[in-house]
Amino acid sequence: LLTVVELQSLTACDSAVCWVSMGLTKQYLRYAASAVFGVIGSQKANIAFVTLRGGEKGRYVAVAACEHVFIWDVRKAEKVLILQGNKQEVTYLCPSPDGVHIAVGYEDGAVRIFSLLNGESNVSFSGHKSAVTVIKYDALGARLVTGSRDTDVIVWDVINECGLYRLKGHKDAITQALFLKDKNLLVTSSKDTFVKWWDLDTQHCFKTMVGHRSEVWGMVLLNQEGRLLTGSADSELRAWDIHYLQAGTEIGEPKVKKVKGLLDKDEEGEEGLDEEPEERILSCEKAGSILREARDRVVSMTTDAKAKVLACHGTDSVLEVFSVLPQEEVKKRMEKKLKKAKKKAKLQGGEEAVEPVVERKLGDEILRLASIKASAKIRWVDCLLSPNGEMKVALLLQNNTIETYTLKTTEKSPQANKTSRLTLSGHRTDARTLAFSSDNIAILSASAETVKVWNRSTLQVIRTMACEYALCSLFVPGDRQIILGTKSGKIQIFDLASGRLLETTDAHSGEVWSISLSPDQRGIVTGGADKTVKFWDFELVKDLESGQNKRLTVKHTRTLQLDEDVLCVRYSPDQRLLAVSLLDCTVKIFYTDTLKFFLSLYGHKLPVLCLDISHDSTLIATGSADRNVKIWGLDFGDCHKSMFAHDDSVMFLQFVPKTHLFFTAGKDKKIKQWDADKFEHIQTLEGHHGEVWCLSISPSGDYVVSSSHDKSLRLWERTREPIILEEEKEMEREAEFEESLAKGEDPVVPGETKGEAAPAGKKTIETVKALPSPKMNPLLMVFGNISPSRYVLEVIKKVKSSELEVSLLVLPFPYIPDLLSLFNQFIQDGLEVELVCRCLFFLLRVHFGQITSNQMLLPVIDSLKSNTISKVQEIRDVLGFNTAGLQFLQREIESKEDVMFFADATGRLDEKKRKRRKRERAILTIA
Repeated sequence: LLTVVELQSLTACDSAVCWVSMGLTKQYLRYAASAVFGVIGSQKANIAFVTLRGGEKGRYVAVAACEHVFIWDVRKAEKVLILQGNKQEVTYLCPSPDGVHIAVGYEDGAVRIFSLLNGESNVSFSGHKSAVTVIKYDALGARLVTGSRDTDVIVWDVINECGLYRLKGHKDAITQALFLKDKNLLVTSSKDTFVKWWDLDTQHCFKTMVGHRSEVWGMVLLNQEGRLLTGSADSELRAWDIHYLQAGTEIGEPKVKKVKGLLDKDEEGEEGLDEEPEERILSCEKAGSILREARDRVVSMTTDAKAKVLACHGTDSVLEVFSVLPQEEVKKRMEKKLKKAKKKAKLQGGEEAVEPVVERKLGDEILRLASIKASAKIRWVDCLLSPNGEMKVALLLQNNTIETYTLKTTEKSPQANKTSRLTLSGHRTDARTLAFSSDNIAILSASAETVKVWNRSTLQVIRTMACEYALCSLFVPGDRQIILGTKSGKIQIFDLASGRLLETTDAHSGEVWSISLSPDQRGIVTGGADKTVKFWDFELVKDLESGQNKRLTVKHTRTLQLDEDVLCVRYSPDQRLLAVSLLDCTVKIFYTDTLKFFLSLYGHKLPVLCLDISHDSTLIATGSADRNVKIWGLDFGDCHKSMFAHDDSVMFLQFVPKTHLFFTAGKDKKIKQWDADKFEHIQTLEGHHGEVWCLSISPSGDYVVSSSHDKSLRLWERTREPIILEEEKEMEREAEFEESLAKGEDPVVPGETKGEAAPAGKKTIETVKALPSPKMNPLLMVFGNISPSRYVLEVIKKVKSSELEVSLLVLPFPYIPDLLSLFNQFIQDGLEVELVCRCLFFLLRVHFGQITSNQMLLPVIDSLKSNTISKVQEIRDVLGFNTAGLQFLQREIESKEDVMFFADATGRLDEKKRKRRKRERAILTIA
């Protein structure tokens, strides 16, 4: 047992681990995700204009930020709303037509609908097996279509919160899906080079356009849905005229003849537009092409709400804007052309000139308006056209930047004006180094172009300073200056108060891979790719720039020459030893005072990328590109334990201050905590969606900040919640089992053929858990001593509307007869008739063959038939009676208001007459 003094000393020096005297067991504290910052907009999802609380249009934009959605006020450059996600990365955004909601698609195929009023999500759909690539609302906002990387297209009912059907037919990822307003039709494009038309009444594909030779990356509808414009992997935008055949008249304008002069050479093989020679519902004919300035593929295409302006871009930094002229304007242009042609023919041929014919080309209808040059490569675009003709464009760039432009479309040659640029809240490139200040308040992050200092509590940027490509960094004691080691081999010193560069020193002839502060805080040591370790002392000097005040500089004192490139250097906390990792996969330990060789740590198969020494200078932990972490003793250099840590290279390693716990960061997107005494894995911090480059632990050990390839910085905070390792391992096993269960084969509906249409739902762990248990539950008394049948109804009511059909689908057939009997009882009692009828009709449709062949179910079906019809009729009668009553009350109220109004008006007229007579009498009296 520990003495009181020993227990107090352990508690004082070890804040991360709770020690219990009985048995000397450790209790670890959990680190939880606190915040995501440093990311302005993720590249995987698009950018979209949104409206907040009836505010100004074009002021707010929605972008993905890893698993969250950020709403930015581009005028103030402020984050005004965060739509919280779970774990999966956001892949697509689509605001609703009324502007109140926004649909968000995720990497795992889920779709959630958020309210822009309060930022909460009450509706979620789960049907896709992989990332959602496109989401579109219909004109009323009642239906939602989603396309995915799994090649499926699903149509959802937003009001009933359920899936309608799944459309199968494409062979590659879906790139676009569009509803047609006047028709119950859907058009989809895919990377399989096909454009498919779907009849949503019969849920089948009635037309496939095969006129593209490569992937179809974008698609828009123009001219009141009379024309389709597609973008492919070349510089050509293809236009197709749509002619509806079912209705007696065609919605689109008269056909535009294909003119061979539109392109330098006419492409062969593009006339075969349809797989089937017979035309149904509509026909498509190629109307021509528009050549873009860019030669690469189309990345995204978009139009404003009324399809008057078209914007598209490729993989470069130029956005091309086209104007789609209305039909009246096109007719005026054609009349002018015809007049010019007649005048020219008359001059050339005199009176006997032949009547000229002017062909209507695609270039007469779609005009190039302007080209907008962005500051970096464009990833996504959205546009908005105001009634006064001003076009607002929002660009999400590949360097973590949002830019907005305005364009006057009414001018002949409009110029784009940049209105805002959001750059302050993040780096343009990945942050490769992090550091905490000594007071745990400031966080330093540095990338290839800037170094930023953040306030940990508010997550706001305090300072932004231009720098060279930074690889390592630290705060100078006192937290007034920072030092960076750069890729060009220089040491840069910055002053935080003034935000300026104090000094740049040539330190190494190669990259400065590592920098370490000496424990006595009087200097630093650097290791570089020039096979040297250099020691530097801090000095205060006066020069012309600093004036009377002295400024900080570093003075080179000693150099340690080695045989291989230096990847990492660390002082031992007692300043007795110096650990150096080399490119030859070894770690060499030297005495700090004499620089004599002490130990060589050999065992890693690939170079050691990171290392750290414990606070008591007894242990050293090394992380390598061979994915292993080794723990060594510093007294004899013996390897205590080798652990397989990550699924990819271990990029960073650091001990928690005053403990033997340490964190590792890997290229497998994970951060892990380990115990160097018991050699146990404590917990895994998941959240990053890219390689984790580095991390930093605050001096108090309460905070961890990490940087990743997804451009985000994440803050993790130590909680008071204890971790029990056995429970953690059990939870990991359960999570793996649930994931494998959800990834299993979806249940097949009996009697259903593998066609183009299928149920919209997907089997998930929630749908499996939501199954009503057919056995009597012994804990029914907990629910108020309800009957088993009533318990089944309560379970069915708790199932999400969007997951109800899938939950019923995975129910084995032996339970169906009992469930039908229960449904009959529910309908007789008038309990949740609408919900029960929905379940009943679905089960009858799914198990039709087995139910009709079972003679035992005949009386149940007969009883259900009579009861269902009668109860539904009763509900309809009640609704009709209530509607009639409300209409009667409405008429009564309106009639009363009318009588009062006219009575009031009559009284006022009498009063006016009375005043007029009194005035006339007074005049007569005076006369």
